[in-house]
Amino acid sequence: MDAIRIEGVTKAYEGHRAVDSLDLTVPKGSVFGLLGPNGAGKTTSIRMVMNILIPDTGRIDVLGEQMNEQLKERIGYLPEERGLYPKMRVDEVLHFLASIKGVETRQARERTDRWLERVGLADWKEKKVEELSKGMQQKVQFVSALIHDPELLILDEPFSGLDPVNVDLLKEIILEQHEKGKTIVFSTHIMEQVEKMCEYICLINRGRKVLDGRLSEVKQGYGTNTIALEFDGEAAFLEDKALVESVDRYGNYAEVTMADGVDASQLLQRAVAEGCRLKRFQVMEPTLHNIFVNIVGREAA
Repeated sequence: MDAIRIEGVTKAYEGHRAVDSLDLTVPKGSVFGLLGPNGAGKTTSIRMVMNILIPDTGRIDVLGEQMNEQLKERIGYLPEERGLYPKMRVDEVLHFLASIKGVETRQARERTDRWLERVGLADWKEKKVEELSKGMQQKVQFVSALIHDPELLILDEPFSGLDPVNVDLLKEIILEQHEKGKTIVFSTHIMEQVEKMCEYICLINRGRKVLDGRLSEVKQGYGTNTIALEFDGEAAFLEDKALVESVDRYGNYAEVTMADGVDASQLLQRAVAEGCRLKRFQVMEPTLHNIFVNIVGREAA
């Protein structure tokens, strides 16, 4: 059974198609990344999965059933627009949110204490939500998506606004949930964050799917024509369009996509011939960022 199956789903607002004929399958027990730039249609797609928005056309099945309100008790949802009750105490808001998902009172209290300890907020449980920093509030909202022990976790931009330490903490918890057999779906426009976590991905742009599948197979399909370079001195050869299709440069580090018909040895020979002092020369898989830019660039041409 697939965790989510979306077939022919379209959603338009005043003539603008936010989601256009989307077909998508999320395998049960997988970590799935819904990726794309801001405004691509990711949040609209998630809201339709959650039955917050109704598709204009198409069908959405979740956990083997056509999506309905009762299924929400089996789903943990972290919305893009965070929202907690600011005047309530942290523990009280978590008790309340657990109770409306069917968690018994004593168990809700036990789980609240355990999760607040896990995310480093045990000392803040009696504080009002409004007394917490935005990062702390985000961790509370993340806990609220987990406290009823859902089968399916849907996280919309879960790392937004968090410092690197807390990003790592949430990644660790997400992977722990995956090891327990949960299905994890999260959407983000920062592709580097999920590249090492996801088994499956779907890239969308302007409401349409441009690429999906198992991440390892997607990367294999785009070959190994990317070179990571670290160097001292000038690197004029990087401007040669006969040699280099595109380059993503950060000072003396660059990721180079070679032009058609050019292999790594030709690039290396040219670098040496020009006296470029190489510290690193590595053939690498293309990043999701590079794949996406390549696809979107072809569509825009």
